[in-house]
Amino acid sequence: MPLFQRPTPATLFTCSAKHVLAITFACLVAACGSGPKDTDNPDWAQSGMPPPPKVTSQPDEWKESDVPPPPAFDEKKLLPIEMPPHLSLQYGIDPATITVTRDGVVRYVVVASNKAGGATNAFYEGVRCSSEEVKQYARFNQGAWHNASNPEWKRINVRNSRYAKELAEQALCRGHAPRASVGEMVRQIKDPVREVQ
Repeated sequence: MPLFQRPTPATLFTCSAKHVLAITFACLVAACGSGPKDTDNPDWAQSGMPPPPKVTSQPDEWKESDVPPPPAFDEKKLLPIEMPPHLSLQYGIDPATITVTRDGVVRYVVVASNKAGGATNAFYEGVRCSSEEVKQYARFNQGAWHNASNPEWKRINVRNSRYAKELAEQALCRGHAPRASVGEMVRQIKDPVREVQ
């Protein structure tokens, strides 16, 4: 009888299976003994992946650039804003006052006047297309500009800024961004085209 007996395939399979089981058991023990899990992340136990980093910055950390004084405007050069016919006021914008800032605000002077004639008021405002908001910086009446006491951004669809909503939709904004240029805005004011946004 030989001293060394060659293992049979069945014996080899049994040895391999034992090694695989031993390695698997060792991995499980190591995993159980690892550091604390993030219980706020329900995917941790399912995926076995570390949780994503916590978000500490807010997406709305936008800051408006400095606002220059109201620009001069010329009532003779006003372009009318298309408004619903039942409104008693008519609105126009002086194209020379339109500017687009690096932070995405479109500023302008809009003039409101009574269709029957009479008092005229002007407003120096800014529209933020990305958030659909408007801010009034100053008001012109009795021949002088008067700064707003506490200017703040407001939703553009509020009732008292209907003209700003119409102006933004007709000419200043395309979706949630300002149009490519002031020239394009002026063309849109002259010939407003309703676009699918």
